[in-house]
Amino acid sequence: MEIREKGSEFLKEELHKAQKELKLKDEECERLSKVREQLEQELEELTASLFEEAHKMVREANMKQAASEKQLKEARGKIDMLQAEVTALKTLVITSTPASPNRELHPQLLSPTKAGPRKGHLRHKSTSSAPCPAVCPAAGHALAPDKEGREVDATLFAEFQAWRESPSLDKTCPFLERVYREDVGPCLDFTMQELSALVRAAVEDNTLTIEPVASQTLPSVKVAAVECGRTNGFRAPIDTTCALSGLACACRHRIRLGDSKSHYYISPSSRARITAVCNFFTYIRYIQQGLVRQDAEPMFWEITRLRKEMSLAKLGFFPQEA
Repeated sequence: MEIREKGSEFLKEELHKAQKELKLKDEECERLSKVREQLEQELEELTASLFEEAHKMVREANMKQAASEKQLKEARGKIDMLQAEVTALKTLVITSTPASPNRELHPQLLSPTKAGPRKGHLRHKSTSSAPCPAVCPAAGHALAPDKEGREVDATLFAEFQAWRESPSLDKTCPFLERVYREDVGPCLDFTMQELSALVRAAVEDNTLTIEPVASQTLPSVKVAAVECGRTNGFRAPIDTTCALSGLACACRHRIRLGDSKSHYYISPSSRARITAVCNFFTYIRYIQQGLVRQDAEPMFWEITRLRKEMSLAKLGFFPQEA
């Protein structure tokens, strides 16, 4: 009996020990299960975060690529424009040599016998013995009438010479104030006053861009749907509404002001008026930068020719497009 009781006690101790070990293993299993669930949740969150970050990086890369392509396109356009300006400047420098001007590019320098017949009425040659020279008060020297029948206006020439001493784009100086009042202002005075003011400011800041447009990109003529010549989504005919004059006509060019993405379709007449003013500003900027090396009188006649172009463009005369 004693042996049996000892054996029973031993078995109870072993059973208690086994139960205790089993309880510890259950607790360990539960703890490991929680760790596994926590790791699985963290893995899912990490996977989702990685996918989101990858999509974000792809979107940013696409946006950067689009921006780079746009900048490349704009840079190429600016390069083409600068190359054209350099070519024009080289031509200008060539023609600016008083001893040997390029008469092919400056018809106003041709003699009457080579210039050919002129349209309009002709005046008979004066029978007076000698032409009366025009004396410029500011310069203090006489300016003889041009062989082609031109004569330097003493007041205008004096204002130009005063400006040429210290060239600037200040509109308050007498020379530019007169040009603004008589030529620039009227030439850029379009029907649409608000857009006209923006165009004038862009021209003065040298931030206006004129682009040719293909016929496929022009909006369809639906007067009720067209606002100031902006694109309305329709495609087909080449006729549209000029954003500056408000007239329905063939608009093969559009303008962009500064860095704005908005485009405005313009008629050939409006384009001629804008380009005439731009040509004037380009020339006086060249003078301001010291790139034009001529005497005062040839400079004055070139400016007069550019003012004449502005006047003709304002009156509706413009070269026919090909």
